[in-house]
Amino acid sequence: MTDTINAILDSAERRIRGAGYSGFSFRDVAADVGVKSSSVHYHFPAKEKLAAAVARRYTDRFIQAVDAEVGGGAEVVQAWRDVFKTALLRDGRMCLCGALAATSHELADKVRAEVKRFFELGIEKLQDGGLDRASAIRVLSALEGAMLTANILDDQSVFESSTAVFV
Repeated sequence: MTDTINAILDSAERRIRGAGYSGFSFRDVAADVGVKSSSVHYHFPAKEKLAAAVARRYTDRFIQAVDAEVGGGAEVVQAWRDVFKTALLRDGRMCLCGALAATSHELADKVRAEVKRFFELGIEKLQDGGLDRASAIRVLSALEGAMLTANILDDQSVFESSTAVFV
């Protein structure tokens, strides 16, 4: 990917994580990147294509981080918790796919499919680590919920205390 494409994706991700799918425009992204809106449209002809690309990249990066934790010897649930915690502490924002899932009924099909992919891969990876499907769903739901609650309360320690059961 080119530097411009990465800058566009980075800007769109920040804006989606901060204001959701409806909270960003090509004009906003172009201003962030320092290019014309037509340049954003050149690389991503429609908003849903941009948002879908952002969600795909986010999912791939997140799964890669979890796999690295597990590869380093972490138990799978701990690995998921650690990656969520790192994202919260580093970015101080909601999980991108969690933020998008909250408004899934408003999403274009391509975006919804990428968000669904995040959750399906999460459940699959947790199952690969030894959890049954119901437990995997509970863990993923608890982590997303803890992140959401920590964000709205502006208190990152809420994530820590509410997910301590996984330590």
